[in-house]
Amino acid sequence: MRRGRLKVLLFDVDGTLVRAGGAGRKALNRAAFELYGKRDACSEVSLAGRTDLWNFKAVYRKATGRPPRAGQVERLHERYLELLPRYVKAAMRNDDYVLPRGIKSLLRRLSGYRGVLLGLGTGNMERGARIKLEPSGFNAYFLFGGYGSDAFHRPTLLKRAVARAEKLAGRRIQPADVFVIGDTPLDVAAGKKAGFKTIAVGTGFSAWPELVASNPDHLARDFTRIGQWLKWFGISTRSSAPTRRGR
Repeated sequence: MRRGRLKVLLFDVDGTLVRAGGAGRKALNRAAFELYGKRDACSEVSLAGRTDLWNFKAVYRKATGRPPRAGQVERLHERYLELLPRYVKAAMRNDDYVLPRGIKSLLRRLSGYRGVLLGLGTGNMERGARIKLEPSGFNAYFLFGGYGSDAFHRPTLLKRAVARAEKLAGRRIQPADVFVIGDTPLDVAAGKKAGFKTIAVGTGFSAWPELVASNPDHLARDFTRIGQWLKWFGISTRSSAPTRRGR
């Protein structure tokens, strides 16, 4: 990597960094049932790749039959956050909390380079994202991000993440040095619309042909080929040992 260049790598959470056994969907279903008496409201809504601002409003509408109201949607969100840790713990007990192949080694390797800033680019509200990541130990890798609380649309929250990276680094970051890593075509579409490079990984629930058709800059089945990932990020595999200790 050329001296002075900074790479910003924005990782989605669900299906990309972790698979939490559907904990988020289960918690939201339960919250909608407790508050509005509607069972399985999420079964009528496609949540993958969208922001929580969109998801909570859509579920509220399905559960109540009424247009979303800010106060009521926030109540749904708060109850969801209260329930989420229970479902994450249940996923762990049932061995449904899964880390994609190679992700631990890749994050450990990437965290060793000063020229790399690791961030989250997720539709989850930040508190929800952190709850889901807690058992993995990955929270320490990500000091900033763009979250579902930042914007209704994914491209906007990705840009917010880069703005936070620039503030953290104290310098401008070129769009060509920003990579969006996700597991759905919507992740790819958002990254492209924001003007960033995109990498789709087949660790989530999207069918492989759908990921191929989304036409990302790069495509991988998982995170195991670390050398290939470093090459995509523009990090030389011949460089010296990482400049700071990984976690």
